[in-house]
Amino acid sequence: MKRPGRRLTEEEKAVWAQVARTVKPLVAPRKRVEPEAPAMPVPIAPPLPVKKVKGRVPPPLPPKVAAPKPRVEVPVNLDGSWEKRISKGTLLPDFSLDLHGSNLDQAYMRLMHGLVQAKAMGARVVLIVTGKARPVDAADRGSARGAIRAKIADWLAASDHASDIVAIRGAHRRHGGQGAIYVVLKKRR
Repeated sequence: MKRPGRRLTEEEKAVWAQVARTVKPLVAPRKRVEPEAPAMPVPIAPPLPVKKVKGRVPPPLPPKVAAPKPRVEVPVNLDGSWEKRISKGTLLPDFSLDLHGSNLDQAYMRLMHGLVQAKAMGARVVLIVTGKARPVDAADRGSARGAIRAKIADWLAASDHASDIVAIRGAHRRHGGQGAIYVVLKKRR
């Protein structure tokens, strides 16, 4: 540790040199390691210039991260008694969920919350009213009529409830017909 202060006079330097010659070091002096030269920083490419457009334009969206693909399962067929009850309209749902008239965000939240409720109640058949499917372009699916019906199968397949769903079938006319579906859940043990 170097202390600031006065410097040695010529006489003190001579005495110190004599002391240094007579002293034997305890450990051999270490070789001085030269610090490595700092690595050259990797040049970062400048961002691409943004095209100027007249009028108000929102900033570009960040790149989308690819969502993990939902696992594809072989669809399970219900036995003949189930199919007969569905076709005759004698199947009675244990739980009903009406998404008709909601926007997509509300419908998704209500669907997920409703399935949690249905499973907690031990429901086996859930009737989900979505509204009739409409032929829509991919660009219009977010706002056009029939958007909930167009997306519900994807929502169910990608949800945490997918492993509990045995089958999805179109509802009978008395329960909504083309504007509703039955979701058959696994039997609780």
